[in-house]
Amino acid sequence: MNVSASPHTAHRVRGLAANMLAEHGMLLVLGLLCVFFSVVTLDEQTPTGAEAARQVSGALEREQAEGARLIVVAGRGGEEDAFAAVLQEQAEAAGWTVAAVAQGGPREARLALEDLASAGVVDVIACSSTAGAWGVFEGLGDRLPAFAQTVVLRPQPSRWPNFLKTTNLLNVANQIAVIAIVAIGMTLVILTGGIDLSVGSLIALSSVAGARLIRDVCGGQEAGLGGMLLGAAAGILICGLAGLLSGGVVTLFGIPPFIATLAMMLVASGSAYILAEGQSINQVPDAFVWLGRGADLGGLPNAVVLMLVLYGLAHVVMSRTTFGRYVYAVGGNAEAARLSGVPVRRIVLSVYVLCGLLAGLGGIVMASQLKSGAPTYGQMYELYVIAAVVVGGTSLSGGEGKVLGTLVGALIIAVIQNGMNLTGVESYTQKVVLGLVIFAAVLLDRLRSRRG
Repeated sequence: MNVSASPHTAHRVRGLAANMLAEHGMLLVLGLLCVFFSVVTLDEQTPTGAEAARQVSGALEREQAEGARLIVVAGRGGEEDAFAAVLQEQAEAAGWTVAAVAQGGPREARLALEDLASAGVVDVIACSSTAGAWGVFEGLGDRLPAFAQTVVLRPQPSRWPNFLKTTNLLNVANQIAVIAIVAIGMTLVILTGGIDLSVGSLIALSSVAGARLIRDVCGGQEAGLGGMLLGAAAGILICGLAGLLSGGVVTLFGIPPFIATLAMMLVASGSAYILAEGQSINQVPDAFVWLGRGADLGGLPNAVVLMLVLYGLAHVVMSRTTFGRYVYAVGGNAEAARLSGVPVRRIVLSVYVLCGLLAGLGGIVMASQLKSGAPTYGQMYELYVIAAVVVGGTSLSGGEGKVLGTLVGALIIAVIQNGMNLTGVESYTQKVVLGLVIFAAVLLDRLRSRRG
């Protein structure tokens, strides 16, 4: 006897599948993009620095007995210094004898080898990737018979996607931090059925206001922690006041958000140019870059840590608090929300203020990343921020969407841009692709609305 699923059961299964796709579709798209760019950027990778040292140390453990004598050969600076230091440390910890460390160029390596040729047997020459390509090791046993049985170890290349390199992934996250932070505020505004076109100009205004206060009031390049915090707070608060003005115009006078925030965009941009006198302000302390460039938590950039903390807080607020429920209610049906006792005007005003504050914070992060404030910062960022929100699944009609979806949307845009850069796509074509992505996201939003 054949038992088949009832039409009702099949309908439920299709409904569940559709809901899963609606809930996690963008996350699936992000995963597919990562897989695609991992495949197309697969390339031969030669390890450098500490990673190369660990690989060579592993080869030493497999091929040489304890107590072997070796010479470490590397270039100078950055990764080369790291290779020499880490390999020497690991070799001594494993019981091998480091006869010499030769750093510099082929000449320094040749002189070190000639000195060791009369001092005894050297079992291994451990080279960095750079040093391993030097011609000084070719025919070494013929020129210096003492090295006839010496093994030359170099880091071995392997195939790995350029996209998945740790440095690239951290770079993607750090580059998207400002857009993602500002997109939190934009998500709240769009959830209420509004829009804020001023956030890009507010980024510039915040960076300029903060940098100028540090330069003119707090001691410039000699400013301490208090001065830097004062400058950052001033930049953020100025943008919060701009958000208050935009929200006030929208709520008290019924001006469409598009027009009100377009006016604020011009006001903020002009104010930034006036404050900066059309120039970049870079008289800030070296320590000012801590937020934008520092990495104190296991190598994770501080700006990325801040971004993740803010998204965690925003998710809790929007899913667990009365304020979050009110925002969704206002976006779903403002009149019904008002009749239910929701303070609609206060909620709308609040989201514009929060959007302004977060745009100000984004400006401070950008100023920290670039160690300066300039009125040209944030250009076109309002479009990227809105794109992140829409791609993340928030409806432009309001009342539907999630903050964590915005983070996924920001990452999708960042991955597309980074992947196109890695594959050599020209900048003009990149704009076309991003425009098509936004088109697709808006069309999906419309289709979801009609089906609903």
